[in-house]
Amino acid sequence: MKIRPYPSARLARPAHFALSALALSLSCALHAQEAPPPTANEWGGIGLLQTPTARMGNDGDLSFTASYNAPYARYNVTLQPFPWLETSFRYINVNNILYGRSVAGDQHYKDKSIDFKVRLLEESRLLPEVAFGVRDLGGTGFFSSEYVVANKHFGPIDASLGLATGYIGNRGDFSNPLGALDDRFKDRRPIASSDIAQAGKFGLSNMFKGPVGVFGGITYQTPMDELVLKVEYDGNDYRREPRNNNLRQPTPINLGIVYMPSRNIELTAAWERGDAAMFSLTLRGNPGNTAAAPKPFDPPPQRLLPPVGADGERDAAMNRRCIGASSTPPDWASVSAELQRNAGFRVDRISRRGHELYVDGYPNRFLHASKSLGRATRILSNATGDDYDWFTLRTIRVGIPIADLSVSREAFAGYLDGTVSEDALRRSTELQLPDTRARETLYEPKRRPFGGGFNIGYRQNLGGPDGFILYQVAANYSGSLFLRDNIWLTTTVSADITNNYHKFKYNAPSRLPRVRTDIRQYLTTSDVMLPNLQANIAGRLTPDLYGIAYAGYLEWMYAGVGGELLYRPAGERWAIGANLNRVQQRDYDQHWGLRNYRITTGHATLYYAFDARERIIGSLSVGQYLAGDKGATLDLARVFDNGVTMGAYATKTNVSARDFGEGSFDKGIYFSIPLDGFLPRSTRGRAAFNWNPLIRDGGAMLGRKYGLYGLTGDQDERFFYDNLRAISE
Repeated sequence: MKIRPYPSARLARPAHFALSALALSLSCALHAQEAPPPTANEWGGIGLLQTPTARMGNDGDLSFTASYNAPYARYNVTLQPFPWLETSFRYINVNNILYGRSVAGDQHYKDKSIDFKVRLLEESRLLPEVAFGVRDLGGTGFFSSEYVVANKHFGPIDASLGLATGYIGNRGDFSNPLGALDDRFKDRRPIASSDIAQAGKFGLSNMFKGPVGVFGGITYQTPMDELVLKVEYDGNDYRREPRNNNLRQPTPINLGIVYMPSRNIELTAAWERGDAAMFSLTLRGNPGNTAAAPKPFDPPPQRLLPPVGADGERDAAMNRRCIGASSTPPDWASVSAELQRNAGFRVDRISRRGHELYVDGYPNRFLHASKSLGRATRILSNATGDDYDWFTLRTIRVGIPIADLSVSREAFAGYLDGTVSEDALRRSTELQLPDTRARETLYEPKRRPFGGGFNIGYRQNLGGPDGFILYQVAANYSGSLFLRDNIWLTTTVSADITNNYHKFKYNAPSRLPRVRTDIRQYLTTSDVMLPNLQANIAGRLTPDLYGIAYAGYLEWMYAGVGGELLYRPAGERWAIGANLNRVQQRDYDQHWGLRNYRITTGHATLYYAFDARERIIGSLSVGQYLAGDKGATLDLARVFDNGVTMGAYATKTNVSARDFGEGSFDKGIYFSIPLDGFLPRSTRGRAAFNWNPLIRDGGAMLGRKYGLYGLTGDQDERFFYDNLRAISE
C-alpha cells in the first residue's frame, strides 16, 4: 500500500465546515488515489476518533495528544518502538467526578492507563492489515477493552472494521462466542468504583469477557493534502461509564475533520455521540530515526595530511601545528590537548606496543565512539606520520579497562579518500576487550583527582489526588574525588529552588513498610539536602568478570553498603549480574540521620541483546525488594541506531494486589533521547522520561548510582558498527 507522506505545505484555503468539505471531497473522489496518512484518535493511538484502527505510526515515532470531549480531558503520549508495536500511556481528567472531598477536596478524578497494539498481519493486495490491542492494561480498568481490527485501503479511502470486548464494545452487539467454550466469557465483571482506595483491583481475569461490540469507519484523504475526513461507527453506547457517569448518545455515528499544517501537527475537530464536540491536538516527531542536528559549535576534524615526502606539504603543515614531525618525537602534551579539544577524548596515558599506538582515557563528548576514533586517528596520524600502523583508543571507566577500539591507519586514510569501501574499513576496525600485555609508556598527564559540576534537577509526579502535577526543581552540585584510579568518593548536594509537594497530603493506604510512599516528607522537610555521599571501589577481576563495592548514603532515601558482580563474556549477547545490599532508611531531611527500618535487598539479573533487525535489550531481575517482597522485574527496550531508547518494565512480587494497593503491580514506560540530536554542539547527555503510574511500596528497588552493565556499555559491538560511518565526521 502506498501511504501518502505527511504534508508540509499549508492549506490553500481554510476548510469552513466538516460536512461541506466532505461533499467537496466526495465530488473529487477520483482525483486523490493515495491512502490517507495514519493519524491519531483522541486516545493518542493511531485510529479514527474514539476507536483504534490497524494502522501504525512510523517506526520511532513519539507523539503527544491532548483531547477534550466532555466530561473527559485526555493527555496521551504514544511511542512506536517497533514498526509492529504501538504503546500509549495517558492521564484522563474526569471533570464531573471528584476523588472525594475527604481525600482531595475539589480535585477532579484522574485516571491513569497504559495501552498497546500489535500488528498481526500486513496489508497485501487481497488481505487487510490486522492488529490486536488492549486499552487500559493493568490500571483501574475503568476504560479497559480488548479488540481485533482490520484495515483495507481503496484509493483515497482507508476503511476499518473491528470487534471489541469491554469499553470500546460496550454496546454488546452480540454475545461472546468464547462463551461456547466457557460460561465465564459470557459476562464481564462490573467496573470498580472510583474510590481511590479501591483502584487497582481490576485484573487480567476480565480480559476477552462480556458481549462483543462492532466498531469501524473510514478515513478519507481529500484532494487537499492537509485535510482528512473521518466517519466512525462507535462500538460504545456510553450506558456503562465508570461510576454510572453515563452519557447521552442519540447516534453512534461520529464525524471528524483533521487538518495537518505540517507532518508534525494534527488538529482534529469532531461531532460525537450526536450531541458533543471533540477537539484534539497532536504533536508528532520521530526521534528514533532523526539524524543529529548540525554542529556549528564543534571544531572541524583535522585534515588528514599526506604522507611524508609529498612535496614537503606534510612537514610544513606539521611545523605550523607545532605538534611534532615524524623525524622528531611528537609533543605528546599538545597531542593530548588536541585529543580532548577535537576528538572529545580525555587522555590518561599514551603508550605503544610494536607498530600500534594506544591512547587510554575516556570519551566525554561524542555520542558515537566511532566519531571519537576517527577524529583521534587524524590527530595521531598527523602527529606521528608513518610510525604506527594501528591506532587504539582504550576506554577506561572508574579505573576499569572496558574496551579497545582500533583502526588501521592505512585503511582509514583510504576510506576518507574513497579508495577503501565501508566493508573493507569494517574489516580493518576492531572492538575487543583490553588485554594485559606490557606497553611502553610515552606520556602520562598529571592526575586530575577531582571533578564536578552544577546541574538543574527536576522531579515530578503526575495525576495524583492532590494535584495533576507535583514537582520539584532543585540546583544540584555533583562531584567525585579519586584517591586512586578505581577508588573514589562521590557526592551530590541539592538545594530546593521550588516545589509544590506540600500539596501532597494524601498518603495512600499501604499494607507494606513505607519504603517509597513517604515521598512528600523527603521532599518538603529540608531545603538543602544530601541525596548521595558514598565511597566506591571497582575493578576487573578476570577478563570477563567485573566488580564494584560501595558504602555510604547510597540514595535520597537509603544508606548502607553493597556490591555488584557482572559476568559479561566478550562477543556474547548475554551477561549475568548480581547485587546485594544492606540498607537503612534515612531521615526525612536527607542529612545524616537514619530511621529504624533496615532491609537486605538484592537481585540476580540476566541481560540479553536480541540479534534482531530492530535492536532489543532485555533484562530479567529476580530477588528481594525494599519492602521485603520477593519477585521479578522484566524490562524490554528498543535501542535505535541514533541512541534513542524506548522501553517498558513490569514488576510482580509475592505481594497480593490487595496488599500492593492501587495499581495492583508496578509497571512503567520510559524513553531516553540523546541531546546530541537537538543541540548545536556534540554531547553525550540525555533527556530521560520515566512514566510510572503510581508510587507504591511493593516492587521497589534500591536506586544504586553505578550499575556495571551500564559502565561496560562501550563493549556493545552492534551499536559501534551500526554507526561506523560517523568515523569520517
